[in-house]
Amino acid sequence: MVKLRLKRCGRKQRATTYQIVAIDVRSRREGRDLRKMGFYDPIKNQTYLNVPAILYFLEKGAQPTGTVHDILKKAGVLHNFSLIKRNTIKEQ
Repeated sequence: MVKLRLKRCGRKQRATTYQIVAIDVRSRREGRDLRKMGFYDPIKNQTYLNVPAILYFLEKGAQPTGTVHDILKKAGVLHNFSLIKRNTIKEQ
């Protein structure tokens, strides 16, 4: 199973940024990721998201963790995903 998770970056004892990655559930937090899809800086409160890549993994069944879910919800990505999912269900 694939999860959308935060991967810690920066100096020791002070995580300055986190990368948003798609990673296998069995991997460690800093383990090998499948794809990098953006970053989150909690100090400056900045985010960058690769929305097409995130939507691709969500369509394939990837589950975001709680924090990533909140970041995606705040950016409006999950709303777009629900609209896309609803439209494809109606077409079939």
